[in-house]
Amino acid sequence: MRARPAWSTARLRCTRWCCRASCSRKARISGSGECRRGGTDEGQRSLVMNAPTSHAFDALMQIVRERKTSRAFEPDFVVPSEHFDMILEAARHAPSGANAQPWHYIVVTDPAVKATIRDYFVAEQRRRAKLKMKFPTPNYQHVATAPGLIVVVADFRYIRAFPVLNDGSDLDRMYRENAERILLQSVAASTMSAHLAATALGYGVWWITAIGQEEAQRALKPVLGVPDDLAVIDIMCFGPPLQAPYKRWKKSLDEIRSFERFDMANYRTPAQIDEWIKTTRHKVMYRDESNVD
Repeated sequence: MRARPAWSTARLRCTRWCCRASCSRKARISGSGECRRGGTDEGQRSLVMNAPTSHAFDALMQIVRERKTSRAFEPDFVVPSEHFDMILEAARHAPSGANAQPWHYIVVTDPAVKATIRDYFVAEQRRRAKLKMKFPTPNYQHVATAPGLIVVVADFRYIRAFPVLNDGSDLDRMYRENAERILLQSVAASTMSAHLAATALGYGVWWITAIGQEEAQRALKPVLGVPDDLAVIDIMCFGPPLQAPYKRWKKSLDEIRSFERFDMANYRTPAQIDEWIKTTRHKVMYRDESNVD
């Protein structure tokens, strides 16, 4: 039997179903593998180290909760080059379908390029207003002065790495639609890792997603040298925030969780969703969670 590392003598947690409620995080496992309620761990339960994992979870959750959106940054701050590397190192380790890693990140430091990106978003904001979309939009002027700006590029050719038929059939289209979702989920996971890394470095972050339409591709690809068969899908701005960011409203755990089957108490009808968009969306998008109602 392989010897345990020295740190494994820390307090352990019994994960046996009969013990979870009573042993919880404070159960001690004896050298013989017995939990407080008796029995052995062989074929019945696994041992999870409590002290190290609890510390790691608390540290992770501190970063998760600290991640708040900032849309204005200290314009004179210079992001150290190693911080870009650290942020993208976190992004690099994200999971992806088929381990395809269908992402690429462009670090932008040229003020002229930042200004061009800013100009596109300002024009898009005006276009939405002209079309009377009634969609709350932020002030995009600060894109040009964000100390850190990283453009997220996706390679949709990698959908061929996922289950598809490649025969043009209706079934193939169904699989391709799902493959696109897999790819987008993969890139989003990588991007989220980058945002958490930036937060861990003390930065405020801004996830800009309003660039999926063709107009954005035509405007931004030439400026960034992105090949035609790739797609610009996100922009990440970050830096020391000009103002302390506020925490936005989040649904409660009970509202997003069910056990075994979907809890219909959390189902919303189309009419309820329309009402939420009409009466609540503008509040939860840009207000402190304490100022929603």
